[in-house]
Amino acid sequence: MSLRITFATAFRILTQLRHDRRTIALILLIPAVLLTLLRYVMDSSPATFDYIGLTMLGVFPFISMFLVTSVAMLRERTSGTLERMLTTPVHKLDLIVGYGLAFSIAAALQSAVATGVAYWLLDLTTRGAAWLVILIAIANAVLGMALGLFVSAFANSEFQAVQFMPAVVLPQILLCGLIWPRDEMVGWLQGIARVLPLTYAVEALTEVGAHADPTAVLWRDLGIVAGCAVAALMLGALTLRRRTG
Repeated sequence: MSLRITFATAFRILTQLRHDRRTIALILLIPAVLLTLLRYVMDSSPATFDYIGLTMLGVFPFISMFLVTSVAMLRERTSGTLERMLTTPVHKLDLIVGYGLAFSIAAALQSAVATGVAYWLLDLTTRGAAWLVILIAIANAVLGMALGLFVSAFANSEFQAVQFMPAVVLPQILLCGLIWPRDEMVGWLQGIARVLPLTYAVEALTEVGAHADPTAVLWRDLGIVAGCAVAALMLGALTLRRRTG
């Protein structure tokens, strides 16, 4: 790997994003707007918002970064930009880490905006610190970004890329414990939930909501989410040869 090429790739992607105001608005504002809607839907029950809103700080960035990166990476593949770069001595990891770094910066900004709105404008209350929520939200947004980069290899059009959301994202939302407690699901569903990374992201956020200090479970869950994001990036690097060979 070359750090110079990796940073150059990240800078190119960030420059493209800077000139795409609609995508910037989608990344930065949509999770905060959805949280605001959720807050007033639950206006009569602030305690319910404290739980649901807290977990959504992990879910919304995950979904939006998955959509943005899967479509953006597909454009790079179908436009021939990625293929031209792979004809040079650039290592595949330089490219995939460069893309990951650029979108991770966008994910960090998105998570900071959504968490700031939730705490300071929507009166979200947790026992744990806000910086832990931001850290988990960033990790979850990076996970969504990594999965989006990976699944873009299996789509031939933007329409197909979007269709991966029901296959990759929705099952995780259904099984992560947000809608129904995981320990009350049938055994085989609990087993599936344990191998899905969003389960650990939601559990980590729940720990922040229930405990004033970081717990061992929180750090374990955060490590699992980060490890899954790295694994998805590595798998994304492996797909480059097949699509451009």
